[in-house]
Amino acid sequence: MVKNNDLNQYDRSNLFTNSDQSSGDATHEYELELISDSSTMIEPVKHPPQQPLPTKSQDKLGLPERALSAAGAAFLSAIIVNPLDVAKTRLQAQAAGVAYSHPMTNLTSRMAVFGPNMMFADLRCSPSCTRAGIHGTVSICPPDCFEYKGTLDVFGKIIRQEGVARLWRGTNAGLALAIPTVGIYLPCYDIFRNWFEEFAAQNAPSMTPYAPLLAGSLSRSLACTTCYPIELARTRMQAFKDFHSGKKAPGVWKTLLDVLSNVQRSENTRKNVQNYRALWTGLGAQLARDVPFSAICWSTLEPVRRSLLNLVGEEANAASVLGANFSAGFVAGSLAAAATCPLDVAKTRRQIERDPARALRMTTRQTLMEVWRDGGIRGLFTGAGPRVGRAGPSVGIVVSFYEVVKYALHHQRATSS
Repeated sequence: MVKNNDLNQYDRSNLFTNSDQSSGDATHEYELELISDSSTMIEPVKHPPQQPLPTKSQDKLGLPERALSAAGAAFLSAIIVNPLDVAKTRLQAQAAGVAYSHPMTNLTSRMAVFGPNMMFADLRCSPSCTRAGIHGTVSICPPDCFEYKGTLDVFGKIIRQEGVARLWRGTNAGLALAIPTVGIYLPCYDIFRNWFEEFAAQNAPSMTPYAPLLAGSLSRSLACTTCYPIELARTRMQAFKDFHSGKKAPGVWKTLLDVLSNVQRSENTRKNVQNYRALWTGLGAQLARDVPFSAICWSTLEPVRRSLLNLVGEEANAASVLGANFSAGFVAGSLAAAATCPLDVAKTRRQIERDPARALRMTTRQTLMEVWRDGGIRGLFTGAGPRVGRAGPSVGIVVSFYEVVKYALHHQRATSS
C-alpha cells in the first residue's frame, strides 16, 4: 500500500493518468489511508447523559428512601398548619353543638355544684375582657364572648382565653399521625402510580391519565385505615376545650382510653369487640372524605406539575422542582379541600360524638342529612375557610419537600455511580 508521506511526483501523476478503474482504485486506497491515519487523531465528542427528573416513572428510589422523604415532609407540614386545623375543628364542633363557654357561667350549674352561698372567682372569658358584667359576687362574660364567629376570631379567643400554645393543640397527635400516614401514603402512591401507568401503557393506553386518580385513592385508603385511631384522638383533642387551668390536658393515649371507657363494658365477647370498634368510629366518613380528596388532588396535581416542569425543560434543578411541586400542590390541595368540605364536616361530627351507642349507629349519609337540616348549605361548608387555607399550603409543603428530597437522593446516587 502506498503511504501518504512516500508519495512522489510519479505516484501522483500515475494516480491521474491510469485508466478510470485504476485511478478509482488508487484514489479509494488513498482515501482509506487518510481515514485510517486521521482516526487516531479525531475523538468523538461525548455528551454527559441527562439525568431524568425524580418525578418520572423511571425513578428507582427504594421504599425506605421514599418513606424518609415523606416523613420529613409530614413533620414540617404538621407544625406549620396546625393552628388552621384547630380553627377548622373548633368551628365545626361549635356548629355540632359543642359549648365553649365555661360550665360555671350557667347559674343553674353553679347552684347545683356549689350551692347559693359559694364565693366564685371571675368567670370572664379572659382577664383582659372589659365586657364582663357583675352577677352577685361573680364577673361573668356574655355568651358571645365564648362563641366563635370566624377563623381570626377563633385565633384571637384561643390566644386570650387559653394561651398561644393551644393553637398547636394536637400537634403531638398530628406528628404521631402524619409521619406514619404520609410515610405510607406518598411512597405507596408513587409505587401504585408507576404500576398503573406501566399496566395502562401496555394494555389500555387511554386509561393512563387515570393512574394518579386510582393510585391516590388506593394509597390514601390504606394509610387512613392503618392510622385512624390517632386521627380520632387528634380531632377530639382539638375540639374540646379544657377548663381546668393549670392541669395538663389529656394526650393521645388518655384521649383514646377515654373513648374506650365511654363504651359500656360487658362479659359478652361481641360487646368487647365493639369496645375496640369505637376507636374506628367515623372511619367511613374519613374514607368518604379522603378518597375523593386524594382522587381530585392527584388528578389535578400531576398535569399541573408536569406542565410547570416542562416549562423548565432540561435545566431543572432543586429550586425549580421545589417551585413546580409547591405551586401544583397548593392549587390541587385547595381545590380538593373545597370540594370535600361537607364530608369533612360529617367526619368531625362523627368523631366528636360522645354517646358511644349513637356513634356506632351513625352513618355518613345520616350525618350529612342532619347537617343539612340544621344549617343548610352554610352548615355543610362550616370551616371551609381554614380548611382550604390549611390544605393548600400543607399539600404544597408535603409534595415539594418530598420531591426535593427525592431529587437530591436521586442526584447523589447518579453522580456517585
